[in-house]
Amino acid sequence: MLSNNQFVRVFVLDFSKAFDSIRHNLFLRKLSSLSIPDEIYNWIVHFFSERGHCTRIGNDRSDIAEITASIVQGSSLGPASYVVSAADMQPGHAGNAIIKYADDTYLIIPAVNSHTCTEELQRIQSWADDNNLRLNAAKSREIIFQAHSARKRGMQLPSPCLGIEQVSQITALGVVVNDRMTASDHVTELLSSCTKLLYALRVLRAHGMPQQSLMDVFRATVESKLQYAAPAWSGLCTAGDRARLNAFLRRCVKLGYRECTAPPVEDIFAACDEQLFSKISRNSLHILQQFLPERPSLSYSLRPRPHNKTLITKTSQLNDRDFIIRSIYKDSY
Repeated sequence: MLSNNQFVRVFVLDFSKAFDSIRHNLFLRKLSSLSIPDEIYNWIVHFFSERGHCTRIGNDRSDIAEITASIVQGSSLGPASYVVSAADMQPGHAGNAIIKYADDTYLIIPAVNSHTCTEELQRIQSWADDNNLRLNAAKSREIIFQAHSARKRGMQLPSPCLGIEQVSQITALGVVVNDRMTASDHVTELLSSCTKLLYALRVLRAHGMPQQSLMDVFRATVESKLQYAAPAWSGLCTAGDRARLNAFLRRCVKLGYRECTAPPVEDIFAACDEQLFSKISRNSLHILQQFLPERPSLSYSLRPRPHNKTLITKTSQLNDRDFIIRSIYKDSY
């Protein structure tokens, strides 16, 4: 969107107690419209039927009250059930998008459609009312991403919509995203979290944990944090961000928590990219396959590529900061 717009508005929407508020009858009605086997539908109906709740204090117990809402957060069916319930929440204008992951909802509106923000939010509010949900404007946030040319000109940004606070950074599924589209804030949060884990490692060492076991714990905790969602944010790292991460890893080597031959952060990021791209290539049903169309068959002979996907035209907004761009251009020439 930023390739064709001066800015893009992203609303991070919060539904109060979303998992607890979905009514069973509404959910099952939506589920019945899906093309699923009858025995699976009947099994899910049975799962949500005859659920009850009571309160016990000492020897006193209340009557059992029937539960007619809640999709049992923490159960295997919980997230999928919410996805089915929220499937009919769609944008009302072409060019706008709603991105959903379980109960995390993001409304994305480009500059050309900025005038539709109020209408789109009211549409979502109406959907929430119909589905026994409450859109919490006080906890919802808006972040505005500007194109590089607009940021250089100091373009005036639109005012807040329906009282939703505008912020300079958000946390999306554990990744800190700022309005400058850099990973600096995420790296700061990451280093702070990893430094706290080093204290736990010192405690384990003080209690006599062997050196090899300390390294195993380091890989399972600290390195796993560095690798979490790395394809999404590693491309947004500046040279300074990578230098900070490598300095932290060198410190861990000196403390004896990491092998001297362990790779630098650049190699860790490259391995994460390769692993994810390999999973996408092998799985025709992967959600990211839509961004990797097959290239047409060619009658002439070219040097073989590591993949058969169509190359995407680079833009100043994407380049190698985007995981898809980095992966399909790797070793392509």
